Amino acid sequence: MKSQRWTATRAAIIVLTACSVASVTNVSHAADATAAGPLRIGVIVDMSGVYSGIGGAGGVTAVKMAAQDFGGKVLGRPVEVLSADYQNKVDVTATKVRTWYDQDNVQAVIESTDSASALALQKLGVDKRKITIFAGSATTELTGKQCSPYGVHYVYDTYSLANGTARALAKAGYKRWFFITADYAFGNSLQSQATRVVKEMGGDVVGSVKHPLSASDFASYLLQAQSSKAQVVALANAGRDTQNAIKQAAEFGLSRNGLIVAPLLIFDTDLKGMGLNTAQGLQFTTAFYWDQDDQTRAFAKKFYSATNKMPTMVQAGMYSATIHYLNAVQASGTTDSDKVMEKMRATPIRDFFTKDGRIEANGLMVHDMYLAEAKKPSESKGEWDLLKIRSVIPKAEAFESLAESNCPLLKK
Repeated sequence: MKSQRWTATRAAIIVLTACSVASVTNVSHAADATAAGPLRIGVIVDMSGVYSGIGGAGGVTAVKMAAQDFGGKVLGRPVEVLSADYQNKVDVTATKVRTWYDQDNVQAVIESTDSASALALQKLGVDKRKITIFAGSATTELTGKQCSPYGVHYVYDTYSLANGTARALAKAGYKRWFFITADYAFGNSLQSQATRVVKEMGGDVVGSVKHPLSASDFASYLLQAQSSKAQVVALANAGRDTQNAIKQAAEFGLSRNGLIVAPLLIFDTDLKGMGLNTAQGLQFTTAFYWDQDDQTRAFAKKFYSATNKMPTMVQAGMYSATIHYLNAVQASGTTDSDKVMEKMRATPIRDFFTKDGRIEANGLMVHDMYLAEAKKPSESKGEWDLLKIRSVIPKAEAFESLAESNCPLLKK
């Protein structure tokens, strides 16, 4: 009897324990579902400064369009997009994104900022185990010494930008170069990469000068370039700095004196801002052009209806990256950054932005790039008909190989 009572008691305890575990598990699942709430993506951009036309409000719109086109939900959770202006300040960027992670449960951040802010975001993403997608920054440090298991460099980098333009001009016989460079991480990296290509092609750098961000007067820099006996004046800057430098170079008559002005990073919005009378003939490297094929035109038409502008390569890349991220979340069944990154790296990117993009082990998204040329006014058939694609630069040539990368995540 004692044995029977013990057996019965033991069975009751087991049943009660099982019920309790089931109850706790159900409560836990319910709590998780409640706590999960919306999946939030943060978009940090320059809304009013020198880079506002590159990403800016249009970049935020592109990410919101992608979330809507995806269906507005992933894993049963609504997708919300938060946005902020980083004001061209690294501390503002870091503070805002840290708040998103700590207080707003943001799962991923997409930026169109500068390289210094991007490097700060890279470190923060490692600390918080959050995915960060770099759409506007260009420094190769993001996939080099400061690479991260959670970082994706999506649209271009200084290697691909310099490789296309510098190689094409050096091959055409322009071997003496002078650099006018924005004095921060992006500009320095771009000049370094272009210098590497020029020297590989048998050329030489005969001089260089650095300028602060948002410079308005390039006269002294251009005079130094003229007196250097360079054949190419390379602009290692971006946004309004590039526009101002090109406009003033035209006023100084650099092209009339036989100098080639070569912007190493320029956008459709820059060409439109300067006008083709000033921009005509400029050669540069780009990752995307809205009028390239039926797919790009379809996206551009939709983007234009929302913004009254055609998309830059950064804005197009922000849309593409958002879709790729959401697809990876859906396919992996979780927002866990390690699992989502594994799926993002394993899945080729085939859309209007790239026909066969792939995220390498160091976080670099490799894809074809294009050598472009600004049209003459007589060639343009419309307000946004600004450039022509001269040639395709295959991804294997455009981007640094893994063998060349010094990312510590790679096993050499």
